[in-house]
Amino acid sequence: MNILLIHQYFLEKDDGGGSRFNEMTRVWEEEGHTTTVLGGMVHYNTGKKRERYKGKFTFHDQHSEKTTVLRCHVSEAYNVNFLGRLWAYFSFVFSSIYAGLFKTKGKFDIIVVTSPPLFVGITAYVLSIFKRIPFVFEVRDLWPESAIDTGVLKNKMIIRLAYWFEAFIYKKATLVNVLTPAFRDKLINEKNVPAKKVVFIPNAADFAISDGLLNSAFDRDQFRKENGLEGKTVITYVGAHGVANHLIQVIDTAEILKDNQEVLFQLIGSGMQKDMLKNEASKRGLTNVKFVDPVPKTEVFKYILASEFGTSVLKKVDTFKTIYSNKTFDYMACKRPVLMVIDGVSRKLVEDAQCGVYIEPENPQDFADKILDYMNTNKSIRSQQGEAGYAFAKANFDRDDLAKKYLTYIKKILTKEPVI
Repeated sequence: MNILLIHQYFLEKDDGGGSRFNEMTRVWEEEGHTTTVLGGMVHYNTGKKRERYKGKFTFHDQHSEKTTVLRCHVSEAYNVNFLGRLWAYFSFVFSSIYAGLFKTKGKFDIIVVTSPPLFVGITAYVLSIFKRIPFVFEVRDLWPESAIDTGVLKNKMIIRLAYWFEAFIYKKATLVNVLTPAFRDKLINEKNVPAKKVVFIPNAADFAISDGLLNSAFDRDQFRKENGLEGKTVITYVGAHGVANHLIQVIDTAEILKDNQEVLFQLIGSGMQKDMLKNEASKRGLTNVKFVDPVPKTEVFKYILASEFGTSVLKKVDTFKTIYSNKTFDYMACKRPVLMVIDGVSRKLVEDAQCGVYIEPENPQDFADKILDYMNTNKSIRSQQGEAGYAFAKANFDRDDLAKKYLTYIKKILTKEPVI
């Protein structure tokens, strides 16, 4: 098959961040399929554009033998304010439609588009009309709900437009893939999307990376020594430092534990609030918070393996009860217990897998108490939970298996078989 993937946030080879489709396309290529990606020029965490893209509307990049990436213009106003981000979304819509119409080569069998942002659906719909092929719409996050709940989206006219467009795209898509069971229930029961067109292929663990390190001569002690982690109980967060993540609760927890010389919080990534968080930690005189800039995926796994715990954190809003945090699966793949500071399906995931503990969001005292509880119990419990998380993720969230499942659904669309 020849697949056209529309993904504004498709990562560069050395980028940090969510690599769902970088890994998906790797598996698709191994299965003999070709993918052309329409991706953005601006990283979703940093809002910055690489020098080689500046002044260009599109940029051709041969990502691998059978995966081609066409980088499309995105405004660098992305991380300035809401209007800047909105313009960045639409600048990608315009540039990706242009690239899809005039810069892609050959005939495609299907379009796969992943959101957010929701507006990438415009590109998918327009290209599906011109190329006369179906499209699959993927929901990685409920939008506009998440933007409304976090206070990012307030304009009533834009909210009404977003809800209208969301319903329009669900209607026009041949198939809608959701990343959590809660999303599936929401779309079917509240948004009236027919159950026969909603499938569930969740986020997953990249065992190709974790197993490579777990089975190699990776020197954990040396890595800890080189990165100032010796003698510490390290709690690592990997991901965006934005409004939705609300990492100020980690700073608040660190302040409660500031007299404990053993605990160290390690925050890896970037985002709109990173400078504020660093300033806040400095203002409070906290020496138990370490900030690390984004690193490539393989390096991320080394940091996780060098830690005692991984933590997943989001703001306390109802919409986030419906999502899985990407990095939870990476912690599980690295056999690290998870401190889950998200309620809902993410909490259920950790409790079903018996791979960590739930912490009430925006309750730093609970966060601190749960950490101290772990430190006062037998360390074998951590090992047991790490192994349990690994086994659960291996059985249910292996990236290779899920990428192949995606292909099965696509093939059914093309042969006009019932998908479900």
